[in-house]
Amino acid sequence: MPELVLASVAFGGYVSIIKLLVFLILFLGALPLLGWVHIDAEALETKSPVWTVVILCAVAAGILVWLLVPIFIIGMLFYMIAVGGTSIAYVKYRNARVLDFDRVLTVDHIKNLLVSKEKKIESLKSFSFITANKNEVPIPEPRTPDFFGYKIAYEILKDASWRRASNIAFSPTPQDYQVAYNVDGVVLKQPNINRDQMEYFIHFVKHLSDLDTNEKRKPQKGKFMLHWAKEQNYTNWEVTTAGSTAGEQVRLKQLMQDKAARLSELGLMPEQLEQFKKFREIKQGLFIISGPEKSGVTTTLYAMLRNHDAFLNNINTLERQPSDQLPNITQNVYSLSDTGTTFAQKLLNVVRMGPDVVGVAGCEDPQTAQVACAAAKDSKIVYLTLSADGVLQALSKFLKFAGDRNVVAQTLLGISNQRLVRKLCPECKQGYTPDKEMLRKFNLSADKTKVLYRAGKVIYDKRGKASTCEHCQGTGYVGRTAIFEIVTINKELAKAIRSQPVPEIAKQFRRAKMLYLQEQALRKVINGTTTINEMIRSLKTKEKKPA
Repeated sequence: MPELVLASVAFGGYVSIIKLLVFLILFLGALPLLGWVHIDAEALETKSPVWTVVILCAVAAGILVWLLVPIFIIGMLFYMIAVGGTSIAYVKYRNARVLDFDRVLTVDHIKNLLVSKEKKIESLKSFSFITANKNEVPIPEPRTPDFFGYKIAYEILKDASWRRASNIAFSPTPQDYQVAYNVDGVVLKQPNINRDQMEYFIHFVKHLSDLDTNEKRKPQKGKFMLHWAKEQNYTNWEVTTAGSTAGEQVRLKQLMQDKAARLSELGLMPEQLEQFKKFREIKQGLFIISGPEKSGVTTTLYAMLRNHDAFLNNINTLERQPSDQLPNITQNVYSLSDTGTTFAQKLLNVVRMGPDVVGVAGCEDPQTAQVACAAAKDSKIVYLTLSADGVLQALSKFLKFAGDRNVVAQTLLGISNQRLVRKLCPECKQGYTPDKEMLRKFNLSADKTKVLYRAGKVIYDKRGKASTCEHCQGTGYVGRTAIFEIVTINKELAKAIRSQPVPEIAKQFRRAKMLYLQEQALRKVINGTTTINEMIRSLKTKEKKPA
């Protein structure tokens, strides 16, 4: 009997409690892994039974080898490699099929595990989304499809707002979506976005704008708002979607409120501002506001109209698509639904209502020009926009449209042409001494032009980290201003318009001290408003100066 007890004690000595605990912990730890793989694979609508069986077989094979291998450490390593390897294979498989922020075992995922749910939601409270129906969108539950769409839209619009983007374009490619911001009239490319992320984003934005989420081909247009918590203000955004062969295109455009500028805000030189202000006292005539597309002619038109007292004058406009609402001004819209009538005919109807001041947004045909001339001849002030690259081109184009030089000479008050240039950031712009070759190229005096300015360069700290200017977000520019080429018509110039060819009229304009666009732009370069490079960029499409 004593021998049996001693044998039992000796046998029990072979069982290590520590090894047994390690074995049980690793074995029992595989059970939650099996459950997670099964549930996760079902949620992703992928091969749930297959992956569950694969993980189960890896666990069983690892346990069997572990028990059979006489060396405990080697058996444990085999078990961990078998279970860990298959688990990593599943993680890679599922991570390739989900959004970036739904991937597991990534650096961001591990960081998120250390952040509470409350902090995750708190990070999305700089602003809130307001639907087209004026309803605020609550933050969805984390790690849900609605939350993914909400978070992507939040991050995109927060970044775009910080960078002062007025437009955001999402263009599909076979692999992903290209993203571009329009900041101060310049397109800035941004990092591409995964197509899966864009699907969540598009669905969320369409829901915000009350658009059909199932329609992916036909063009749709809607609006939504952002409510900024700290500033207690709202920004309005317009959404445009349209199908293409590569996928659904999306455009977001910020709708600026109260952007109708005054004359003093356009960027006119002092003497030009005085010229424009004088039109307030004139009772009849026609003024042409010209420039290429997206050069700000509509803004100038609105400013010229607002130069007149809307309470003392009956002011009307005719536009194809108003850019803003003008207080106390009647804005008439010509659209495709105006069947049976032309733009010129509708302008004639507006003129017959007896306004004192008429704004015509876009003269594209002889009939419109002739109606405008007749209105100007009939004791009305007419402001008319025209697409042209310079004052002389605008005059030549209008003379062809009007057909009668005598009427043009009798009614024309003046012509302006304009471009938009970006303004240097006052916080980070840098002065430099221009070289003599540059001064000679632009016919500048070295004595009077000792310092010019350029966009600030990126500054790096001691650790090599780039320091971004918070005022301009690293672009070097903040906002835009216009440069103008202006001529006002006096008796001598009117006489030249009646009888002289355009090249001869050009000489008369120069004798009347009209400065070309480049000369006006150089004045803004010299006073530090903009740069040489920005001037060159904005004047690329300008017409050639006459000999």
